[in-house]
Amino acid sequence: MTNETTPPAGSPGRVILFTTSHRVAPGLLSWPAWQALHGADEVLCGDATHPQLPYLREAGVHVEQVSPTAQDLVDACAGGRTVLVIATAEGDSALTDGLARLAGSGRVSMPDLELLPASYDLPGARLLDLVQVMDQIRIECPWSSQQTHKGLTKYAIEEAYELVEAIEEGDREELREELGDVLLQVVFHSRIAEDDEDAPFSVDDVAGTIVEKLIHRHPHIFGDGSADTPEDVKANWLRMKAQEKQRTSVTEGIPLGQPGLALAAKLASRVRTAGLDVPAPSGEGIGYDLLALALRAESEGTDPEAALRAAARAYRDAVLAAEGGSSPSGV
Repeated sequence: MTNETTPPAGSPGRVILFTTSHRVAPGLLSWPAWQALHGADEVLCGDATHPQLPYLREAGVHVEQVSPTAQDLVDACAGGRTVLVIATAEGDSALTDGLARLAGSGRVSMPDLELLPASYDLPGARLLDLVQVMDQIRIECPWSSQQTHKGLTKYAIEEAYELVEAIEEGDREELREELGDVLLQVVFHSRIAEDDEDAPFSVDDVAGTIVEKLIHRHPHIFGDGSADTPEDVKANWLRMKAQEKQRTSVTEGIPLGQPGLALAAKLASRVRTAGLDVPAPSGEGIGYDLLALALRAESEGTDPEAALRAAARAYRDAVLAAEGGSSPSGV
C-alpha cells in the first residue's frame, strides 16, 4: 500500500526505523505504528524469526526478509518512497552507523530518517527480564538449582541489613544496588517455590497477594473509606490487619528471632497501639536496662536499633580518629 500523499519525484524519501519491545506481546502495536506499516512503500526485516512477523502478515502487511545496507536504503527511497525497517532483537547499529557515515560524507542526498517506537515498556517491565533471567539461572546454574528457602535465609537477612546501611549512609547509587539485591531474594524464593511438589506458587502469586492486600488496606483510595491524615491511614491499616489476622494476642506474629532492640520496640509498639498498660518487668542486669531504654525510645518515637547504629558509627569514627585514620563514610 502506498502513501496517500505522493512526494515530489526528486524527493530523497524517508526511512522509518521501527522498534518494538520484547517485553510487550507481539502484535500489540501503537496506532501510529500500524499506520506507518500500512503506509510504507516497502517493509523490510532481516530476521526471519522476528516475533512480530506472523502478526504483521495476518494484518495484511507484506514484509520482505532482507537486511539492507545503508546505501540500499538510500537507493530504495529514491523518488520519494518510504521504506520501513523492522529492527532486529539485537538492534541495527551497523545500519544506523552506515546511514550516519553517508550523511556525514555530504555526497549523498539523504532521505528523512525517523525512529518509530512501535511498542513501549510499561513501568515495571524490566521485572519481566529479571523473572526470565532467574528462571534460566535456576534451571542451568549448578549452585542456584540446588538452593532451598532455608539455605538462602542468611542472604535475605544480610541483604536487608545492607539496604538499611545504604539508606542511613544516604548513598543513592548503593541504595539502587541494594534494592536490587533485596528484590533478587524475592524473585529467587518465588522461583524455588514453583518447584515445590505439594504447594507450588510463583512470583505472580506473590505479586497478586500483595496487590490484593494493598488494595484492601487502602479503602480511602480504592473503596469508600476516608483518611485525611497519615495517622488516619495508619489507624485504618492496623484495624484491617487485626481483622485479617484474627490474633488472640498482641504479641502474636512478632518474630522473636529479630535483633533484641527491634524486638523490644515492636512489643512496645503493639502494647501501646492496643491501649494496654504493661510495665517493664523488674530485674537486674544489662538485659533489663537495655529493655527499659528500648521501651523509652519507642514511647518517644525513636527507633532504638537505628539510634544504636548511629551511635556505633560515631564510635567507629572515633576509633579511626584515634588510630590516625579517617572515617570511611566521610563524616
